[in-house]
Amino acid sequence: MDKWDRRFLEMANLVSSWSSCYQDNRQVGAVIVKDKRIMTTGYNGAPAGVESCKSKEECLRRKLNIPSGTKHELCFAVHAEQNAIAQAAKLGISLDGATLYCTHQPCVICCKIIINAGIKRVVYQHGYPDDFSLQLFKEAGTEIVQLNMEE
Repeated sequence: MDKWDRRFLEMANLVSSWSSCYQDNRQVGAVIVKDKRIMTTGYNGAPAGVESCKSKEECLRRKLNIPSGTKHELCFAVHAEQNAIAQAAKLGISLDGATLYCTHQPCVICCKIIINAGIKRVVYQHGYPDDFSLQLFKEAGTEIVQLNMEE
């Protein structure tokens, strides 16, 4: 494993600890890098100005018994990848040719945004139940790599 991949994936794990999702829900962090420089970071949590599940002490998805990997729109959280890309847009930073490091495999919605942002490589640690996103990444020519951090 490349030492830079390990470093940036470790950073994504640190960023995931900032998640505002309730209790033991998936804590996800993302770091977008270009030329070994961090462009932006993101974690999953409620949009600016919206009360988070953590502060509400309730997860809407759990309350509605929604299975993982489905009905992404029924959640208060913005995904880590979406937050990192939105931050780049706010700051006027081009992500064309960048690498996204993420604690978890991106879902299909994030996948589409990643592809259209021009990100060419995605490195993640944990899988996610969304094979369609892997298919889209492959078709778009986006390199996708799963790394085992325990190696």
